[in-house]
Amino acid sequence: MNETRRELLSALEEGPVDGPTLADRVGVSRAAVWKQVEALRNEGFVIESGDGGYRVVDVPDYGAAAVAFDLDAPYTVEYHDRLASTNDRARELAADGAEDVVVVADEQTGGRGRLDRAWTAPAGGIWASLVLRPERPPAEVPMYTLAAAVAVARAAREAGVEATIKWPNDVLVAGADGDERKLAGILTEVEGEADRVSWLVLGPGVNANVDPDALPPGATSLRAAVGDVDRRRFLQRTLEAVHSLTGGGADLRGVLDAWREYASTLGRRVRVETPRGAVEGRAVDVRFPGSLIVETDDGERVVHAGDCEHLRPTE
Repeated sequence: MNETRRELLSALEEGPVDGPTLADRVGVSRAAVWKQVEALRNEGFVIESGDGGYRVVDVPDYGAAAVAFDLDAPYTVEYHDRLASTNDRARELAADGAEDVVVVADEQTGGRGRLDRAWTAPAGGIWASLVLRPERPPAEVPMYTLAAAVAVARAAREAGVEATIKWPNDVLVAGADGDERKLAGILTEVEGEADRVSWLVLGPGVNANVDPDALPPGATSLRAAVGDVDRRRFLQRTLEAVHSLTGGGADLRGVLDAWREYASTLGRRVRVETPRGAVEGRAVDVRFPGSLIVETDDGERVVHAGDCEHLRPTE
């Protein structure tokens, strides 16, 4: 989408605007306004023109312009129907100096999760990667991962799904059998120096309007839980929550309280595989900058990173 069209949509977010006002605000002729309005209509926007001027009455289901329209967060959207990996594309943009850009794809052909594990990402999911340049030390990056998990959990609950979070960033849904299945995950990548982050990529992947049969064992989707959802709205709510929790110099310690609200790990017996071996016990809290506190037979352990497994009482 060109810049004129983007500015036009931004102006129309406020409600009906007449042609001369639009032309002045965007800095183009009235004829150019009409031309760009027609282009937006061709992209799927339903724009009416009446006595009050132009107004948007409906937007496309998905795409760059659809996600950007009425998004209450300062992010530019780049959309692809099909892409190998939104995180890889976001890393390219970050290396070129981009900031506050979210890469979105309908389908990923080479999706990956943590530790380069394969990530199934068929069409209909919500696959996105956000490029940020926070003025923070690298040690605080885990807080952004927790914030993204909170953002997805909030959006899922708004859609009617009682999602919870397994430390640090797996968003789960309990089935009728009580088993927890993975709905979403966050892939975080960062580049920086010892005292500051150069760039940060947050990559939430959500199994949205996807048949469970297309997913690996242990996974579920929003479609399976409540039927198809408005992906545009879901992604917008996720991005807005990330910005609310981390943007504008926010106190990142507030993320911990938000994470605790949705956590299913706290109070549970867990086994966390770490580079130094397994830690098993009862998860009792999270501590800045995102560490899990586990009460073991040998005392309290602070786990900074690892793969967490929820144990059944008999395990």
